[in-house]
Amino acid sequence: MNHADQVMGWLQDLGYSHCFFVAGGNSMHLLNSARQTMTCVPFVHEVSAGIAAEYFNEAQDENGRAFVLVTAGPGMTNLATALAGAFLESRELLVLGGQVKSTDLATGGLRQRGIQEIDGVAIASPITKCSLRIEKPIDRKTFTNAVVTGITGRPGPVFLEFCLDAQGATALPEEDVTYLQPSLSQLQKAEKNKITASATLLRNSFKPVLLLGGGVSRESMNRLLPLIEKSGIPVMTTWNGADRMASDHPQYLGRPNTWGQRSSNILIQQADLVIAAGTRLGLQQSGFNWQEFVAHGKIIHIDIDRAELEKGHPKTELAVNADASNFIEQLLSEVSSDKTSDWKAWLDEASDIRKGLPLSEKVNGSYENFFNPFDFALELSEICSNTDQVIPCSSGGAFTVMMQAFNQKLGQTIITDKGLASMGYGLAGAIGASLARRDRRTVLVEGDGGFAQNLQELATVNVQNLNLKIFIFSNEGYASIRMTQRNYFDGAYLGCDTNTGLGFPDWSLLAVAFGLKTVALTPDAMKSSVFVEAWNDSAPCLFVVPVHPEQTYFPKITSLVTASGGMVSAPLHLMTPELQDQTS
Repeated sequence: MNHADQVMGWLQDLGYSHCFFVAGGNSMHLLNSARQTMTCVPFVHEVSAGIAAEYFNEAQDENGRAFVLVTAGPGMTNLATALAGAFLESRELLVLGGQVKSTDLATGGLRQRGIQEIDGVAIASPITKCSLRIEKPIDRKTFTNAVVTGITGRPGPVFLEFCLDAQGATALPEEDVTYLQPSLSQLQKAEKNKITASATLLRNSFKPVLLLGGGVSRESMNRLLPLIEKSGIPVMTTWNGADRMASDHPQYLGRPNTWGQRSSNILIQQADLVIAAGTRLGLQQSGFNWQEFVAHGKIIHIDIDRAELEKGHPKTELAVNADASNFIEQLLSEVSSDKTSDWKAWLDEASDIRKGLPLSEKVNGSYENFFNPFDFALELSEICSNTDQVIPCSSGGAFTVMMQAFNQKLGQTIITDKGLASMGYGLAGAIGASLARRDRRTVLVEGDGGFAQNLQELATVNVQNLNLKIFIFSNEGYASIRMTQRNYFDGAYLGCDTNTGLGFPDWSLLAVAFGLKTVALTPDAMKSSVFVEAWNDSAPCLFVVPVHPEQTYFPKITSLVTASGGMVSAPLHLMTPELQDQTS
């Protein structure tokens, strides 16, 4: 047994079952050991392997966890985007990287000595919770403590770079103590006085909103939902918490955001108390004009990371450094339900506003023989089952449309990565989710611009024969960039579509080249027998959704360019275009 064999055994004990990898010489011992102990899934490109592992772990149902294995140099640099995305979204991503022999490491100011050598630890350090080079075998405790750093407190990536001679070295003597991952009992609980103060604020509130972020785990909703329903408190979700409640739940009031649902943005601004649990309340959530976020109400902010509570925006009444799921459970257990009659009046008012503001607004218009993307998202909502995994990509028009218009069902899993907002996340993420739950259909909606950046992984879809349905918004470019250049620069387009220098393939021909079934859709085709058959079978299929290049994506928060060249953003409730009778 060598040290690489030993490491794989330790990972098995920690619950890891899958290795996503791109093979390379400087990681060869680790890969050979993984081959014998893990389900190994090869990817065409390292960034896709990293994204897929992140989504696999988000989607999995206690059936194992995935890590990534890459080689030195370009293997690591290609992976950096995936590390950054997982870091910003506070998600686990364990990466084992290869490195040249310890005796070949550059020292004394050299840029490079070993083949493909680059300092992966230095690159990874700012975007990981732990970044460590292993030049000789390490003991089990040191290794395990490094790995579990990524899943304790606020989760995040871990990068462990193994020199080639350390991988192949003789295994260390095994220790008697088994180091396992932390239990839920170790999660940080809120101080009792913070629970009491929060309960007082909630009892005195007439228009409260509970905003659930991604820090409220899916698993915890099994015990939280009965408490939420008993309390009668209105609930909203962030994009990362989108699947925590069904869109048709009577207490659900949507997803507020700078690209949020108009009704939700209006309603959260009317709240007299917002309990923001498990969300960092970043600028995308509060709006860049954060000074006017919940301007006439109070905010209780609950986050596992104290730095998020102390960043200075938005202004909060009470900051609670604790696990969000545990906080909600304690708070709602303490607050009696005798206040719900008042909250029902607020909920009824809010529901009327929701009903009066459609998710597909007429301002966006429609074009003959093209899909209105908002209408498409609404229709897709209807045909998706409550067990589907929905991947609404991570940037651009297709992403914002899905987050504004898709109506989720209880039981669905919705995963995105909005913090980095990198194009190319959709396909790789959908592959990871589909590998995690082969028993479920995975549905990807992606723009053609983002899809083009990782289209090589269609080969992985084919080889793995995934139950994956891919919908590509085909509009010949970058919809969000085109809209920005139209709104701020009078339509001086550059590098945003096929007319200004971008090139795209014929998507149907491309799918065939990768051995996949393809269906070119028309606005009336989603009830056709061809579509229904492809939708319901378990084989992967690519659906081309034609969207007009000049399609608009409203409502949105817009900014004005000042005389000095600066930008002034509208508050969250004043989305463009403004409602005719909306004055404040």
